[in-house]
Amino acid sequence: MNGLSKSAMLWSLAGAVAFSGALWAQSSPAPSSTASPAMSAGGDAHFVMAASAAGDTEVIASRMAMTHAQSAKIKSFATSMVRDHAAANDKLRTIAQRNGFTLAGTAMVEQQPDLARLDSLKGADFDKAYADMMRKDHQDAVALFTAESSGGSNGDLKTFATQTLPTLQHHLAMAQTL
Repeated sequence: MNGLSKSAMLWSLAGAVAFSGALWAQSSPAPSSTASPAMSAGGDAHFVMAASAAGDTEVIASRMAMTHAQSAKIKSFATSMVRDHAAANDKLRTIAQRNGFTLAGTAMVEQQPDLARLDSLKGADFDKAYADMMRKDHQDAVALFTAESSGGSNGDLKTFATQTLPTLQHHLAMAQTL
């Protein structure tokens, strides 16, 4: 199988997973008053979904950067993103499983076109698009983690957000220099 068909198949699979998740979410009944604390904690549940999807998006885009980028600085940054976001994703997965939260399972649906566009770029064009994406994504991540750190109701998630926030702020500062 050549790289193009493998890439197309991966994107099709990612789209199918995201679509099935959206269908499941639409068909799932609203939590009742007897729902578990994790189910009724909409803010924390939203954080887990958004943070896990964002983390997956960073890893996917950064793995692309490791092969598509021209700049050594971009490739070095991407290596850090894969390492740091994979580690954070693992921690979040453990907390989510322990507390009954559901992870997103794939990149955010709204970012899949950006990821598909990135996958079609090479060299300097890729570098610019990736750097722009990393700046925006890390601004969003800092805001998301700040909100959970100060307003979340689940202690494990608040601790995770508080401990992860300095790394995300560092990523944002690094992304702003790309």
